[in-house]
Amino acid sequence: MIDDDGYFGESIAAGYDESTADMFRPDVVDPAVGVLAGLAGDGPALELGIGTGRIALPLAARGVAVHGIDMSRAMVDRLRAKPGGDAIGVTIGDFATARVGKSFSVAYLVFNTIMNLTTQDAQVDCFRNVAAHLAPGGRFVVEVMVPELRKLPAGQTAVPFHISESRWAFDTYDVATQAMSSNYVTVTDGRAEHWSIPFRYVWPAELDLMARLAGLRLRDRWQDWTGEPFTGESGKHVSVWEKPAG
Repeated sequence: MIDDDGYFGESIAAGYDESTADMFRPDVVDPAVGVLAGLAGDGPALELGIGTGRIALPLAARGVAVHGIDMSRAMVDRLRAKPGGDAIGVTIGDFATARVGKSFSVAYLVFNTIMNLTTQDAQVDCFRNVAAHLAPGGRFVVEVMVPELRKLPAGQTAVPFHISESRWAFDTYDVATQAMSSNYVTVTDGRAEHWSIPFRYVWPAELDLMARLAGLRLRDRWQDWTGEPFTGESGKHVSVWEKPAG
C-alpha cells in the first residue's frame, strides 16, 4: 500500500541502509562522489531522490553545497538523523516537478532512481525540471542499469538477482510497456513477507532524446564512475548531459 511517502514509507526506510549495504561501501561511494565533486566545482549540487544521504553526505563533506528533492519524509528523516544531515536542505516533493528556487552546477540521479518515475512523460518532465534548475554550463548525471532483457528466455518475464535461505529478489519485465518491478521476499521465523516497487526501464538512446527535448546535450557516457568506456556488454551506464553555456 502506498502512502504520502510513495513506495518508500516508514517500513522501507527503517531498514533501507541495511538492505542496500553493498551500495554504501567506500569502493562504491567514493568514485561517484569524486566525479560529482569535480563536476560541481565551486557550485552547488542538486540530488533528485536524496533518500537517506548515501551520496549527499560524503559529497557535502567534500565541501559541496548539496540540496535534495525527495517525496519520502521517512527516508529524509533518516538523513536528518545522521551526522551532518541537518545541514542539507531538502525539498519534499516529486523530483520530476518540484522546484527549489535556485540554480545548480550539477544535478544527479543515482542507483537507478530515474526508473522510479514510472511513465515516459514523468521521465521527460524530470529532464525538463533539471534543465530549469541548471546554471548555464551545468551538468545532469544519471546512473542507471541497462535493461536485462537478454536474460529473458522466450515466455519468461522474471530475472532473479538475489537468492539466499531467507531472502529472494527478482525483477519482472513487461517488454511491451517498459514497465518493470523489483520484488523482494523475506522469510523470518518461518513467515514470508513480500513487497514490490514499480519502475519504468529506459534505454540510453531514449534518455538522450529526453535530454535533447530539455535542451541538454550528451557530454560523456561511461560504464561506471571510474570512467571505463560504455560498451554493448555494460550492465549500467553513467551519463552526463550538459546545458549549453550560451
